[in-house]
Amino acid sequence: MNDIVGTIKELMLSINRPVRLMEVCGTHTVAIFRHGIRTLLPETVSLLSGPGCPVCVTAIKDVDTAIAIARTDDVILTTFGDMMRVPGDKKTLLDAKAEGADIRIVYSPLDALNIAVDNPKKKVVFFATGFETTSPSVAGTVLEAERRGIPNFYIYSVHKTVPPALRALLDSGEVKVDGFILPGHVSTVIGSAPYEFLVADYAKPSVITGFDGPDILTGILMILHQIAQGRAEVAIQYAKVVRPAGNPRAVEILNELFEPEDAEWRGIGVLPGSGLRLCEKYQHREIRNILKLDVPVGSGPKACSCGEILKGIKMPYECALFGKACTPEKPVGACMVSSEGSCSAYYKYKAVFNLDNTLEKIAPDKMKGC
Repeated sequence: MNDIVGTIKELMLSINRPVRLMEVCGTHTVAIFRHGIRTLLPETVSLLSGPGCPVCVTAIKDVDTAIAIARTDDVILTTFGDMMRVPGDKKTLLDAKAEGADIRIVYSPLDALNIAVDNPKKKVVFFATGFETTSPSVAGTVLEAERRGIPNFYIYSVHKTVPPALRALLDSGEVKVDGFILPGHVSTVIGSAPYEFLVADYAKPSVITGFDGPDILTGILMILHQIAQGRAEVAIQYAKVVRPAGNPRAVEILNELFEPEDAEWRGIGVLPGSGLRLCEKYQHREIRNILKLDVPVGSGPKACSCGEILKGIKMPYECALFGKACTPEKPVGACMVSSEGSCSAYYKYKAVFNLDNTLEKIAPDKMKGC
């Protein structure tokens, strides 16, 4: 890694200006901390966290709707475990479970399908969250339910897609970035083609990157080479896994089962075409068509800066609640709940900025009460 770091430092001397890069994926955010990437880079390279944590961007109303579904008679709600503590307006799924709702943690949507087989008199609903990484498995499970004729399996789809979120960020004018570290996991499914608008419309150098230290540093170096040469392209550093066309079968099943819809992102708002809903042929599997629920829109905690953090406008430590009222043990905002959330990563790795904006690593025993 030293050779890569040395080349980055030399290249930044030739660029001769500050560079701001956004790592879109929450897994990248955690990996950057784990490998100490920020401490290796010159001060003129800034890394911003983006909206690539699926737990963090799940809207308050979507959580509240999932709670309302779970509280309905004859319903079993199934969900990935990382959604249990995500705050809605006033409660979490964990609160609803403690109050008697039948909510069960599963490790895949197929687990939820098996629960439906074992409970034929119940409506079994899978809370379908996540990006393009998880949505193909949900699509496959819906097809399996159709094939096997299991009538009591449903989904509540709040799936999101990454490219529209990046377009919305750039169109907002609020985020100033010179390039993107693009997600590896999502890109194994969709490939590099859906990101080409970053180059065609915004001239932003972008690289799909893996997750170990050398992968991330190499991806940063590839972006900096583009900047230094005055060009922009969508490059693939993670070539051992990602192909330009992605996974054709996964894309095929996604297009067969889902179609785009407008979707609300927590703290960001409604982004056109950024959600996935079941196509008309499979709408009988969408629980919102079966249960007519009137869920009020909640505003969430006013002091939480999760939205600005997801957009790369604020750093986690700039939130007034960070490390005080909001900790991983008692999270106020979704960015502190998920292990991939920016706030959680900053808190876990005990990283804060001093008044001169110099990154300091502070020993855990000196961070109490921070």
